[in-house]
Amino acid sequence: MTMDAYRIGSEPYYRSVGDEETVFAAAYGARMPVMLKGPTGCGKTRFVEHMAWKLGRPLVTVACHEDMTAADLVGRFLLDPSGTVWHDGPLTLAVRHGAICYLDEIVEARQDTIVVIHPLTDQRRILPLEKLGTVVAAHPDFQLVISYNPGYQSVVKDLKESTRQRFAAIDFNYPDALIEAEIVVREAGIGAPIAERLVEIGRRSRNLSGHGLDEGASTRMLIHTARLVAGGVPIERACHAGLIAPITDDPDMRQALRAAVAACLQ
Repeated sequence: MTMDAYRIGSEPYYRSVGDEETVFAAAYGARMPVMLKGPTGCGKTRFVEHMAWKLGRPLVTVACHEDMTAADLVGRFLLDPSGTVWHDGPLTLAVRHGAICYLDEIVEARQDTIVVIHPLTDQRRILPLEKLGTVVAAHPDFQLVISYNPGYQSVVKDLKESTRQRFAAIDFNYPDALIEAEIVVREAGIGAPIAERLVEIGRRSRNLSGHGLDEGASTRMLIHTARLVAGGVPIERACHAGLIAPITDDPDMRQALRAAVAACLQ
């Protein structure tokens, strides 16, 4: 099977803020599994895409969710005109063909699904396919990458120590204001003055985290808002549609965010 569909054709824009590229490249060189930890919308997925392009490897991405089963990852038997045929799941495809497999928001998956990855994260580097009664040895170029948001940890949704300790970890956060504004300018195609105001609004919203908001506005949300502005939407309306309405329905919190917007636009 060709993996061309999983190759990234052009360089995804990513603005480094530290040594994360060096650490990831070293981990890939050792085929070490990597865990990316950081808030929603801070650039974890874009980073993986950038590194897959830089390393010249296909990237298989799986958005984890609570209904995802082990079969969704490894594969299952399906009926087709020729009868019952085995179809590899995304993890098995990556294991067989030497791709980077990225499990996004791993804590959303069920624990009985997460344990499927354990044999791939130690010296064995194997994937048992119980329904086939076989074991697939990982391709020499295969690497496993997972991500999650520590801010959403709970007793129900958290990674067990037996899983955590199998990974090298890279911490992510929202970049400094100047870098974040640079990213918004680059991604949304707007001028620096508007980007700087949006970043200040985002930073004020993050100060409300834990005081009525689970999380403030992410870099992704700032980019979305900036694109609305670039498309002709007045900035106050764009801020409501892109920043305020998506993160809260609480009237008091919305009022606090509207006040932050007004203060930054004066």
